[in-house]
Amino acid sequence: MVRVGILGATGYTGAELIRILSNHEDVQIKYLSSQNFNGKKIEDVYPSLKGFCSEKLQEYDTDKIIENCDVVFTALPSGYAVNIAEKLCKNGVKLIDLGADFRFDNFETYRDWYGSDKNGYGDIKRAYGLPELHRQEIKDALAVGNPGCYPTSAILGLSPALKSRIIENFIIIDSKSGVSGAGHSPKQGNMYAECNDNIKPYNVAKHRHIPEIEQELSHVNRKETKVVFTPHLTPMTRGILSTMYCRLIKEISAEDIYEIYNEFYKDEYFVKILDIGEYPSTKNVYGSNFCHIGFEIDKHSKTLIIMSAIDNLVKGASGQAVQNMNIMFGIEETRGLNMIPIFP
Repeated sequence: MVRVGILGATGYTGAELIRILSNHEDVQIKYLSSQNFNGKKIEDVYPSLKGFCSEKLQEYDTDKIIENCDVVFTALPSGYAVNIAEKLCKNGVKLIDLGADFRFDNFETYRDWYGSDKNGYGDIKRAYGLPELHRQEIKDALAVGNPGCYPTSAILGLSPALKSRIIENFIIIDSKSGVSGAGHSPKQGNMYAECNDNIKPYNVAKHRHIPEIEQELSHVNRKETKVVFTPHLTPMTRGILSTMYCRLIKEISAEDIYEIYNEFYKDEYFVKILDIGEYPSTKNVYGSNFCHIGFEIDKHSKTLIIMSAIDNLVKGASGQAVQNMNIMFGIEETRGLNMIPIFP
């Protein structure tokens, strides 16, 4: 039985972790922390968890974590996990960070985009936590940087086309996310009156997920790969739909592209390639750990249009984190995650 701790348990991703792990046969939730709700039971903060998890929320205590946990999920803003990882990992506690601290191969990239007073990861063996591309590294890692939600949708959608060398090295990514992607803390831009009946771009050409996407696509492509990335906030609670525009290098049929994608993901349970002419929808992955991918060819402009849909709180965050935990502890990868999407 894997003993689990969650830091930042009352954010959306923390609560989603509890929802998933409460139904996981190989897990015991042993430690939950919250800065704002210390002393309360988690089921009192989130009544949806009533009867499933009654653990009391605590202040952060390294010694308690080391004593009670085999793995800890850090569902906190960036900059926190990297400061506590060394002590935890040296004492046998594995770490899965839902922030950005462990996502980058080059720590300087992390410092440039997020800022840090650290100089690196030290001796901690880390991995980028996208199982479909880094399963063996995740299995061997002490600390895993769980991918961002937008990068998950983009990297999964683009990797087969880049790997097979059918598209050029310049890509436009247009992504739309539900409001839960902005987090649990109240902000003016997330208020109902600001979001309802509205769709708006933000952080255009400077979103922090750009270097993460480029890092992973460059690995797949085996050369430096640049993207133009524009995120949008949409008036829905959950979901990400990414539409990616790629110039084709050569003429190719839809049937051949379908085979390329099917072959690339043939052993990946959580990635579903849609039939030719079928397009993904956020509603069809809602509440699940699945990624749906579809495509279309614009013959007039010789453009391959790739579309991918995920639930930003599950495959884009907490579900993928549990998938990584399963890999790290030798548990069946689908355990706790074999949830049918909610529809309608």
